[in-house]
Amino acid sequence: MLKALLFGFGASSALIIGAAIGAKWTPPRPLVRVLLAFASGALIAALAFELFDDSFKQGGPWRAGFGLLAGAGTFILIDWLLERRVQSQKEKKSSGGKSAARGGVGFALLAAVTLDGVPENLALGVTLVEGAALALLVAIFFSNFPEALAGSVEMRDGGMSARAVMITWSAAAVALAAAAIGGYLVAGMLRPETVAWALAFACGAVLASVADTLMPEAFERGQPFNAFATAAGFFLSYVLSSV
Repeated sequence: MLKALLFGFGASSALIIGAAIGAKWTPPRPLVRVLLAFASGALIAALAFELFDDSFKQGGPWRAGFGLLAGAGTFILIDWLLERRVQSQKEKKSSGGKSAARGGVGFALLAAVTLDGVPENLALGVTLVEGAALALLVAIFFSNFPEALAGSVEMRDGGMSARAVMITWSAAAVALAAAAIGGYLVAGMLRPETVAWALAFACGAVLASVADTLMPEAFERGQPFNAFATAAGFFLSYVLSSV
C-alpha cells in the first residue's frame, strides 16, 4: 500500500510542479514540444516493456490483443465526446473575449490530462502488484509535467489567480494518485487472467492518448530535434525497464 501511495503521488507530483512553474512563468513553446516528444518516447517504451509484455505473458495473445484494442477504442470514444463538449463551451465563451477563450483552453488541457492520466495511473497501480514499475513512473511524470505547465499558463492568461491554478491542478494530482492506489488494491484481488486483460486495456488507452494528444502537440511544427527527444525518451524508459 505504501509503495502504491509513493508511486501514485510521485507520478502525479509532476502536475503540481508544472502548475507551479506555469503560474509564474511562460515557457517557450518549442521547449514544451520537446518535453512532450520526450514523454511520448518514454511512454511507448514503458507500455511495451512494462504493461503489454506482462499482459501478453499472463493472458496470451488473444486476451492481450483484445484488451489493447478495447482500451484504445474506449479512450477514442470518451475523447471524442469530451472534444465535442469542450468545443461547444469554447464557442459559447468566445463572445466573452480572448481571455475567456484562453481560460477555456486551459481547462480543456486539464480535462485531457485527467482523461490520459486515469488509465496511466491505474496501470501504474496494477503493475506494482508484480513489482516496481520505475519506467512507467518516469514516463508518466514526464508526460504530466509539460501538459500541466501549458495548462497552467493558459489558465493564468485567462484571468485565474496563481492560487486558483494551484488548487485546481493539485486536486487533479490527488485524483490521479488515488487512481494508482485504486489500481493496486483492485489488482491484488484479481486472477492473473483478469490482471492481464486490465493491463492490456490500460496499455491501449494510454497508447491511444499518446497518438491522439502527446505526439500531435509535440510535432505540431515538425521540428527535427523533437524526433531526437522522442528517441531519447524511449532509450531512457527501456533502460529503466531493464533494471
